[in-house]
Amino acid sequence: MKKYTMETTVGIFLVFGLLCVGYMTVKLGHVSLLGDNAYSLFARFTSVTGLRAGSLIYISGIEVGRVETLAMDQEKQKAVVEIRIRNDIKIYDDAIAAIKTEGLIGDMHLSIDPGGAGALLKPGGTITETQSAVDITDLISKYAFGDVKKP
Repeated sequence: MKKYTMETTVGIFLVFGLLCVGYMTVKLGHVSLLGDNAYSLFARFTSVTGLRAGSLIYISGIEVGRVETLAMDQEKQKAVVEIRIRNDIKIYDDAIAAIKTEGLIGDMHLSIDPGGAGALLKPGGTITETQSAVDITDLISKYAFGDVKKP
């Protein structure tokens, strides 16, 4: 009888441990199981160097979404970024999306100025005004090798 109580206790502990691991995987992986409270928008950039799927999106320093996918538009020769924005955040058609760096050599993120003078962007809409990231290594190499022109 004592053997079965020990096995039952170990089994309960194991199931509880697996549930905890599953919960942490969903929470840390930002996976949505029961439904998504976000909508998709698109933005076209000349360069998305350093940006990746999962990168954060900020408006006024507040996290409002994540980059979903990066793709290439062969016709226009531009990178297309699909982003997911929380449903409670409104983005207008005069919004500006810019790729920025967290700190001097940190991860890239997308910063959006939501606009407000235009019409509201519907899910699947495109942000037309974009700014690609400044390539710090390119600037440093130009300065180091004397390619920077003095006024």
